[in-house]
Amino acid sequence: MLKVLGRTSSINVRKVLWACTELGLPVEREEDWGLGFRSPTLPEFRALNPNAQIPVLIDGEFVLWESNSILRYLANAYAGDALYPSSPHERARVDQWLDWQAAELNPSWGYVFHSRVRKNPDYQDPVALRQGEQRWAATMGILEQQLAQTGAFVTGDRFSLADIVIGLSVNRWFGTPFERPAFPAVEAYHARLAEREGFQLFCGPSLP
Repeated sequence: MLKVLGRTSSINVRKVLWACTELGLPVEREEDWGLGFRSPTLPEFRALNPNAQIPVLIDGEFVLWESNSILRYLANAYAGDALYPSSPHERARVDQWLDWQAAELNPSWGYVFHSRVRKNPDYQDPVALRQGEQRWAATMGILEQQLAQTGAFVTGDRFSLADIVIGLSVNRWFGTPFERPAFPAVEAYHARLAEREGFQLFCGPSLP
């Protein structure tokens, strides 16, 4: 059985769990790693991931870290062509949006999330907060344009790995209290994702 190490309040751990749900894979969870639990800087965890970051996937003797790499591995290893197409062009589109989520979307909400949701005292500068909100909205505007074109999911009419990672970030957008611009395509997308079992298990108001 697959084992996933990391607290389920982590958005990156939830990526992996949602993917496993989509693929119908049973998972053993070792949740007590990360913020508020055992530190991933402990030697036994660093032996699995020298970066001391969650999640870590263990599949028999195979150990893998980096959440988006884990998603690709699961799709490749467990008949996930529906989530990660084998066609080079279709797969490249999924990869493009997986990389965009990691490089552009996630960094854009960091300051606002830590300020508004985590209430971290180190993230309360009003100027930086306003700039963070503007940056996040601008990045979400790119997603709005894409979803307005596809009318369904990020890469087209089929749900893919890209929708797992971006869907979790979109859930965080709606779960963070601040004045957001109206993005009707993103709102419709969020509602569409909410019909999926993985979303219901690993997103929602209690898991921003």
